[in-house]
Amino acid sequence: MDSHGQYGQQVVWAVVGSDIGPLLLAATREGLVNVVFHATEGVRDKALARLAERLGTEPVEAPGSPLLAEAIRQVEAYFSGERRDFELSLDWSLISGFNRQVLRELASGVPYGAVVGYGDLAKRVGQPGAAQAVGVAMGANPLPVVVPCHRVVESDGGIGGFGGGLETKRKLLALEGVLPEPLF
Repeated sequence: MDSHGQYGQQVVWAVVGSDIGPLLLAATREGLVNVVFHATEGVRDKALARLAERLGTEPVEAPGSPLLAEAIRQVEAYFSGERRDFELSLDWSLISGFNRQVLRELASGVPYGAVVGYGDLAKRVGQPGAAQAVGVAMGANPLPVVVPCHRVVESDGGIGGFGGGLETKRKLLALEGVLPEPLF
Protein backbone atom coordinates (compact mmCIF):
# COMPACT_ATOMS: atom_id res chain seq x y z
CA MET A 1 0.00 0.00 0.00
CA ASP A 2 1.34 3.47 -0.82
CA SER A 3 2.39 5.95 1.84
CA HIS A 4 -0.97 7.73 1.63
CA GLY A 5 -2.94 4.53 2.07
CA GLN A 6 -4.53 3.16 5.19
CA TYR A 7 -1.16 2.29 6.73
CA GLY A 8 0.56 5.46 5.57
CA GLN A 9 1.88 6.57 8.92
CA GLN A 10 2.24 3.18 10.52
CA VAL A 11 4.10 3.37 13.81
CA VAL A 12 5.43 0.18 15.36
CA TRP A 13 7.14 -0.20 18.71
CA ALA A 14 8.89 -2.66 20.98
CA VAL A 15 10.60 -2.53 24.34
CA VAL A 16 14.13 -3.91 24.50
CA GLY A 17 16.22 -4.56 27.57
CA SER A 18 19.55 -2.77 27.97
CA ASP A 19 22.24 -2.04 30.55
CA ILE A 20 20.42 1.21 31.28
CA GLY A 21 16.99 -0.37 31.67
CA PRO A 22 14.15 -1.01 29.23
CA LEU A 23 14.15 1.16 26.11
CA LEU A 24 11.10 1.78 23.98
CA LEU A 25 11.97 1.91 20.28
CA ALA A 26 9.38 3.21 17.82
CA ALA A 27 9.68 3.36 14.05
CA THR A 28 7.77 4.52 10.99
CA ARG A 29 8.37 3.65 7.34
CA GLU A 30 10.89 6.54 7.32
CA GLY A 31 12.98 5.03 10.08
CA LEU A 32 13.48 5.02 13.82
CA VAL A 33 11.37 7.87 15.22
CA ASN A 34 11.64 7.58 19.01
CA VAL A 35 13.76 6.04 21.75
CA VAL A 36 12.43 6.34 25.30
CA PHE A 37 14.41 5.61 28.47
CA HIS A 38 13.12 3.72 31.52
CA ALA A 39 10.23 2.26 29.51
CA THR A 40 8.36 0.65 32.35
CA GLU A 41 4.61 0.36 31.85
CA GLY A 42 3.66 3.89 32.96
CA VAL A 43 6.44 5.61 31.04
CA ARG A 44 5.76 3.44 27.99
CA ASP A 45 2.01 4.21 28.00
CA LYS A 46 2.65 7.98 28.26
CA ALA A 47 5.24 7.82 25.46
CA LEU A 48 2.88 5.86 23.19
CA ALA A 49 0.03 8.32 23.86
CA ARG A 50 2.38 11.21 23.00
CA LEU A 51 3.46 9.45 19.80
CA ALA A 52 -0.15 8.80 18.78
CA GLU A 53 -0.94 12.48 19.32
CA ARG A 54 2.14 13.78 17.47
CA LEU A 55 2.01 11.35 14.54
CA GLY A 56 -1.76 11.00 14.25
CA THR A 57 -1.90 7.23 14.46
CA GLU A 58 -1.99 4.59 17.15
CA PRO A 59 1.41 2.88 17.58
CA VAL A 60 1.27 -0.92 17.29
CA GLU A 61 3.43 -3.27 19.34
CA ALA A 62 5.38 -5.25 16.77
CA PRO A 63 8.79 -6.43 17.99
CA GLY A 64 9.09 -8.67 14.92
CA SER A 65 8.39 -5.85 12.47
CA PRO A 66 10.96 -5.35 9.70
CA LEU A 67 10.68 -1.62 10.49
CA LEU A 68 12.20 -2.32 13.93
CA ALA A 69 14.35 -5.41 13.45
CA GLU A 70 17.55 -3.62 12.43
CA ALA A 71 17.19 -0.93 15.12
CA ILE A 72 16.73 -3.61 17.80
CA ARG A 73 19.74 -5.53 16.48
CA GLN A 74 21.97 -2.44 16.42
CA VAL A 75 20.89 -1.23 19.88
CA GLU A 76 21.61 -4.67 21.36
CA ALA A 77 24.99 -4.79 19.60
CA TYR A 78 25.83 -1.30 20.93
CA PHE A 79 25.15 -2.35 24.51
CA SER A 80 27.11 -5.58 24.12
CA GLY A 81 30.12 -3.56 22.90
CA GLU A 82 30.01 -5.00 19.37
CA ARG A 83 28.85 -1.79 17.65
CA ARG A 84 30.05 1.78 17.93
CA ASP A 85 28.05 3.50 15.21
CA PHE A 86 24.40 3.29 14.37
CA GLU A 87 23.61 2.91 10.70
CA LEU A 88 19.87 3.38 10.73
CA SER A 89 17.33 5.42 8.81
CA LEU A 90 15.98 8.05 11.17
CA ASP A 91 12.59 9.73 11.03
CA TRP A 92 13.16 13.31 12.24
CA SER A 93 9.48 14.25 12.19
CA LEU A 94 9.23 14.72 15.99
CA ILE A 95 11.74 17.59 15.96
CA SER A 96 12.36 20.59 13.74
CA GLY A 97 14.24 23.84 13.30
CA PHE A 98 17.33 24.57 15.39
CA ASN A 99 16.85 21.47 17.54
CA ARG A 100 16.86 19.21 14.49
CA GLN A 101 19.91 21.01 13.05
CA VAL A 102 21.85 20.53 16.30
CA LEU A 103 20.86 16.87 16.67
CA ARG A 104 21.78 16.07 13.07
CA GLU A 105 25.20 17.63 13.60
CA LEU A 106 25.59 15.63 16.81
CA ALA A 107 24.58 12.39 15.07
CA SER A 108 27.04 12.85 12.20
CA GLY A 109 29.85 14.75 13.89
CA VAL A 110 30.51 13.37 17.38
CA PRO A 111 31.78 9.80 17.18
CA TYR A 112 31.70 7.00 19.74
CA GLY A 113 34.12 7.64 22.59
CA ALA A 114 34.21 11.40 22.00
CA VAL A 115 32.43 14.24 23.76
CA VAL A 116 31.58 17.79 22.75
CA GLY A 117 30.71 20.87 24.80
CA TYR A 118 27.34 22.57 24.50
CA GLY A 119 29.06 25.76 23.25
CA ASP A 120 31.20 23.85 20.74
CA LEU A 121 28.13 22.19 19.29
CA ALA A 122 26.43 25.60 19.04
CA LYS A 123 29.47 26.91 17.09
CA ARG A 124 29.35 23.91 14.75
CA VAL A 125 25.85 24.86 13.64
CA GLY A 126 26.80 28.51 13.23
CA GLN A 127 25.19 29.78 16.46
CA PRO A 128 28.17 30.40 18.78
CA GLY A 129 26.10 32.06 21.52
CA ALA A 130 23.50 29.32 21.70
CA ALA A 131 24.99 26.90 24.26
CA GLN A 132 21.84 27.05 26.36
CA ALA A 133 19.64 26.41 23.32
CA VAL A 134 21.81 23.38 22.55
CA GLY A 135 20.99 22.12 26.06
CA VAL A 136 17.30 22.53 25.28
CA ALA A 137 17.78 20.64 21.99
CA MET A 138 19.45 17.78 23.87
CA GLY A 139 16.51 17.64 26.26
CA ALA A 140 14.12 17.49 23.30
CA ASN A 141 16.05 14.68 21.55
CA PRO A 142 13.47 12.07 20.46
CA LEU A 143 16.24 9.58 19.60
CA PRO A 144 18.61 9.35 22.59
CA VAL A 145 21.42 6.76 22.47
CA VAL A 146 21.16 6.58 18.65
CA VAL A 147 21.51 10.37 18.40
CA PRO A 148 24.11 10.53 21.17
CA CYS A 149 23.08 13.46 23.38
CA HIS A 150 24.96 11.69 26.21
CA ARG A 151 28.16 12.84 24.45
CA VAL A 152 27.39 16.53 25.10
CA VAL A 153 29.05 17.79 28.28
CA GLU A 154 29.86 21.05 30.03
CA SER A 155 33.03 22.88 28.99
CA ASP A 156 34.30 22.94 32.58
CA GLY A 157 34.35 19.16 32.68
CA GLY A 158 30.93 18.78 34.28
CA ILE A 159 28.76 16.00 32.94
CA GLY A 160 25.80 18.29 32.14
CA GLY A 161 22.15 17.37 32.38
CA PHE A 162 20.45 14.40 30.81
CA GLY A 163 16.84 13.46 30.08
CA GLY A 164 17.48 9.85 31.02
CA GLY A 165 19.05 10.83 34.35
CA LEU A 166 22.71 11.39 35.21
CA GLU A 167 23.33 7.77 36.16
CA THR A 168 22.18 6.72 32.69
CA LYS A 169 24.45 9.33 31.09
CA ARG A 170 27.40 8.10 33.18
CA LYS A 171 26.74 4.48 32.18
CA LEU A 172 26.60 5.40 28.48
CA LEU A 173 29.83 7.39 28.72
CA ALA A 174 31.47 4.52 30.63
CA LEU A 175 30.30 2.04 27.97
CA GLU A 176 32.04 4.22 25.37
CA GLY A 177 35.22 4.46 27.48
CA VAL A 178 34.87 8.21 28.14
CA LEU A 179 34.37 7.72 31.88
CA PRO A 180 35.67 4.95 34.12
CA GLU A 181 33.15 2.25 34.94
CA PRO A 182 31.24 3.20 38.09
CA LEU A 183 32.60 1.39 41.14
CA PHE A 184 29.16 0.70 42.59
